[in-house]
Amino acid sequence: MLNLTASVRILLHREPVDFRKAHDGLAALVRQALHANPLDGSLYVFLNRRRDRIKLIQWDGNGLWLHYKRLEKGTFKALTDEPRMTRAQLSMLLEGIEVLRKLFVSSDRRHRRACSSMTANVWLEGGRARAAAFG
Repeated sequence: MLNLTASVRILLHREPVDFRKAHDGLAALVRQALHANPLDGSLYVFLNRRRDRIKLIQWDGNGLWLHYKRLEKGTFKALTDEPRMTRAQLSMLLEGIEVLRKLFVSSDRRHRRACSSMTANVWLEGGRARAAAFG
């Protein structure tokens, strides 16, 4: 179980990663692709091509931690198009919760708008948790 403080920055590497890479290979990707320092205490998130495995690396002051999770069924769904993630987004990613943004029609039916504030309604579908966002 990860225990992250509010000050920990979480960055997602958006491209699939060769999961033969370990600590040093992933740290090199952090430097090259994310233009960040892997030794700054931030948490870096990597997914494989099939998106059924996830690796997290983080420097704790003494060494580089590598966390690895493999799903037996299903895939990880990225919740953001940006490299920066919140703790809530990481938690939902690791738990297999998918956030869907929905459009809705206002009461006068003339204006469509995307949800500005998201709350997650979670339900089970085929054994996997799913979430929908409503404004």
